[in-house]
Amino acid sequence: MRRHISVMIFVLAPAPVLAQQTDEQLWLQANATTSVSKDAEVTLESVSRVGDRAGGFYHAEIGGWVTFTVAKGVEVADGYRHVEDWDHGASLPNEERLRQQVAITLGGGFAVRVRGEQRFNSAGPQVGFRIRPQLRYSLPVGGKGFALFVAHEDFFNLNTTGWGQRGGYERMRNTVGFTVPLSPRLKADIGYLNQYRFGRDGARDRMDHIATMSVSLTL
Repeated sequence: MRRHISVMIFVLAPAPVLAQQTDEQLWLQANATTSVSKDAEVTLESVSRVGDRAGGFYHAEIGGWVTFTVAKGVEVADGYRHVEDWDHGASLPNEERLRQQVAITLGGGFAVRVRGEQRFNSAGPQVGFRIRPQLRYSLPVGGKGFALFVAHEDFFNLNTTGWGQRGGYERMRNTVGFTVPLSPRLKADIGYLNQYRFGRDGARDRMDHIATMSVSLTL
């Protein structure tokens, strides 16, 4: 058990303790997945986010993935998301995202995921390219599908656009939580996510304290 706790601390260690600006948020996600062949499945996703800084409900996403198992413990996926944002009720430019992903189960509770995104924003014609690597560790607890998990994710912007994306290392996310089986086909991930954005050109850094809940249904 001490070894497992040490692993969790190591994964979360990069999270800065203090930030210049903070916000409290709630993120909700619902997923539904069904198999379409022996080695392929389709997932539909919906995301909603609420935060104090933006005056309440400020972010929504809807989209999905097609995922293929190409080897034992290795999956590749291709997906799309439509993204909308608001600031105190005022609509902001929306975004379309094309996404590609490779996920590898490493064994010993570890899994790594690398996601690439192409961002098309209604505020300008340029395409923003981004890479999001993630490391996740899960520890089964008591059987029957219960588990503790920690995760670390980085955001690297590969270019700068006129509508707002700035090239370079943009932010990190560190998560700790637990998985709860709700039925044989339904489970929930409930946790705390710390998001740290690095300020650019004199802007202050930002830290978000986020309660998260993701519900996944397998059909």
